[in-house]
Amino acid sequence: MTSLVKSVGTIGGLTLVSRIFGFVRDMLLARVLGAGLAADAFQLAFTLPNTFRRLFAEGAFSVAFVPMYSRALHGAEDEKRGEDAAARFADDVLAVFLWVLLGFSAVMMIVMPGIVWLLARDFQDVPGKFDLAVFLSRVTFPYLGLISLVAMLSGLLNARSRFAPGAFAPVLLNILLISGIIAGWWLRGDSHDDRIVAIALAVSVSLAGVAQLAYLLWAVRRAGLRLHWRLPRFTPEVRKLGMLILPATFGAGIYQVSQFVDTFFATSLPQGSLTLLKLADRLNQMPLGIVGIALGTAILPMLSRHIHSGDAAEAQRLQGNAFEMATLLTLPAAAALAICAPAFTAAFFVGGKFTAADGAIMAQIVVALVAGLPAYVIVKILNPGFFAREDTRTPVWTALASLIINIAINLYVVEHYGIVGLAGATAASASINCLLLYAILHRRGWFHFTARLAGRIARQLVAVAAMAALLWWMMPLLADHYAGSAFERAWSLAALVAAGGTAFFAAAFLVGALDKDLLAMLTRRRARNGAAPSQE
Repeated sequence: MTSLVKSVGTIGGLTLVSRIFGFVRDMLLARVLGAGLAADAFQLAFTLPNTFRRLFAEGAFSVAFVPMYSRALHGAEDEKRGEDAAARFADDVLAVFLWVLLGFSAVMMIVMPGIVWLLARDFQDVPGKFDLAVFLSRVTFPYLGLISLVAMLSGLLNARSRFAPGAFAPVLLNILLISGIIAGWWLRGDSHDDRIVAIALAVSVSLAGVAQLAYLLWAVRRAGLRLHWRLPRFTPEVRKLGMLILPATFGAGIYQVSQFVDTFFATSLPQGSLTLLKLADRLNQMPLGIVGIALGTAILPMLSRHIHSGDAAEAQRLQGNAFEMATLLTLPAAAALAICAPAFTAAFFVGGKFTAADGAIMAQIVVALVAGLPAYVIVKILNPGFFAREDTRTPVWTALASLIINIAINLYVVEHYGIVGLAGATAASASINCLLLYAILHRRGWFHFTARLAGRIARQLVAVAAMAALLWWMMPLLADHYAGSAFERAWSLAALVAAGGTAFFAAAFLVGALDKDLLAMLTRRRARNGAAPSQE
């Protein structure tokens, strides 16, 4: 568990830094653009490359590439042969991957009006909105190719347990976007033309991709790795990677299709609905990114090594530890976000062009989304159980089932409950996907709940209930301060966070929900590294 804690601490700590910058970005975005025409157009334009990034770069490609690269690196008889085999594999993949990305990006930019029409045809009902969305989408789409190369370089480093560069790269994106908002606000001046801000933001997205790629190239070189540009060659290893990527693409693609489905339904609702959904999801993404992505990224190469060495017991123990860490952090986060959503949305987002009415709707969306937060995170640690065994097909079927359920629920709830119903359907389908993945892992004997793990989670739920009761009591007492001055907002939220955190961890300690070995390792890690996470 020591290695897992260290890796998750590095990834989670740097992801927390990124999420903080992202939070600042969204606060500025809400105040400068509000939830109107330009904001919706930019959110759609930002969704397109981000969704394909998760599909190709961080989804199918990473889960297939990292185990193969790790096996090439560690599977040879001596270190030198392993390094040579891994280097050849990486060079061959890069040679093919680069041309695929260039071709795909070119085609998508040409057909962008059709893509936007498929996702947001109702934008045509608002003069200028559809054309702005198409223009912004073309400006942002080069980010996909750049960040896909970043994901490959991160995979090289992750396979060597160097997680910090890949985890830090998103910080650069958020810094560039914050700069874009400020530049757009300055250029807009007194004109009140929000399109200027949206265009500045779109340009910043692609510039961020350039900055992230330059940083990862430097990190790879600093790690002593060298990539060589060569003509594409479809070697047996590259063909095998392609065969693994195809089902993984469909699996990740089904999840991303569900994101497109949500976008389609959101754009059919009143103007501003898409922006409110995306901003609410940022609150949901805070614990998801810090815990879920960190755990999923950290355990995949470790799990691959245990499985390929035939150590099934160690693989079970690793996933069990990851599961316990996930629930320890996400169960209280979900409960706290659900109860305190009105306070968070009012304090962080209401102001400027973002009205109190917008904040009230956004709070309801947050409550619906976080109902599925534990499932979102647990899926990140269940999927590696398949990917590490090079089984990229099974998650396809579970994701397909959850997509069909998601669409079926949306057809009913969107008409009756609007954007809040859409968020609730997303949470429900994610929970179903999580249950299906666990059931299959258990049936195959790859992972199962132990009595110890079940008992630990039951104790965590007791601690969550104690925290929830306290926050439920405190929320109305501080209601007049959430939308007050900056000082009032800060101290009222600080009081909620401090009280909730203290209540949870005190109750968790009393009922035995905290693993003493885990606490000891975390304490030793802080003593060695101080407050900041390791950069290597």
